Amino acid sequence: MGALVTLDLPDDSPLLDLPWIITFGPLAADDEWEPVVCGPYERPHALALAEAVVADEQLMAVVEPLVPAVSVEQIRGEIAAAQLAAADETVQEERADLYGDFEDIIDEQELEAAEHDRATGPLPVPEVAELRAGFARIAAQLAGG
Repeated sequence: MGALVTLDLPDDSPLLDLPWIITFGPLAADDEWEPVVCGPYERPHALALAEAVVADEQLMAVVEPLVPAVSVEQIRGEIAAAQLAAADETVQEERADLYGDFEDIIDEQELEAAEHDRATGPLPVPEVAELRAGFARIAAQLAGG
């Protein structure tokens, strides 16, 4: 079984409505091959596809929103936000090292996610027609329609 990584977002997050991509890559550090990026998909479709692929293979799948930037300034803003988030995460890890075991927090989060998955079961893999309909909705959304 592989690993699925995605953002944990509140139900009202505007990111949920964006197109999403899946990046598949090696799970083991000694495996070296170029990651495969698929998408864009609607989020439920991306999650279901990623889950189905990693269920039987030692792969990592990262499901993340595709931010359609329309200017250099917007791209720079997204990069700055990502850098700030990474710096904040580093600070949190350093504090965890000082005040407790950060791994315990990660283990608890993984256990909660696994419990949720067992309760809800795997997402059904979307049919080709469902994916194509999602592509059409994404295209309309990106075109401003």
